[in-house]
Amino acid sequence: MRILLISGSTRAASTNTAALRAMHEAAPNEVETAWYDGLAEFPAFNPDDTDSPPPQVAALTAAISAADAVLFCTPEYAGSLPGSFKNLLDWTVKGGDLYGKPVAYVSVAAEGRGTGAEATLRTVLGYVGAELLGDACVRVYVARESVGADGRIADQATRDRLVAALVGVAAAASVSSTAAGRAS
Repeated sequence: MRILLISGSTRAASTNTAALRAMHEAAPNEVETAWYDGLAEFPAFNPDDTDSPPPQVAALTAAISAADAVLFCTPEYAGSLPGSFKNLLDWTVKGGDLYGKPVAYVSVAAEGRGTGAEATLRTVLGYVGAELLGDACVRVYVARESVGADGRIADQATRDRLVAALVGVAAAASVSSTAAGRAS
């Protein structure tokens, strides 16, 4: 099972990016992760360029295509998704990159926070026809002070919960793929 990890944050000390990094570094053998880290360099969406996309967009499209599932982790800005992350998602619309692709998200926000971003992400993923693995979408709080200067989470219990979330996404995506295979 190959899972593409995409952070919706451009912040160097992002708890969202740190969470995905922990999953990437400690993924069990049965789960291969691919790390997407090009958000900060992503070009502004321009519908005129969708037929001949910039190289960054082509690289993202190839990464999505090569993945069995996609796992997002994003902060909430002004009650919604960060503009840079929404921009990335906008580029996936015309090509149908996420259509039918099993996707999930992990929220690292404190309880009562991040719900606007989650709701907007669910709306966008529904619009692009992604298969949201609802039961695999979880909340694993990551405190800002738990992320070291190296961008890594030192607390082993938090790292373990994040890896368990990754395994849950892989299991849900596997069931989804099996069901899709039976349906076709």
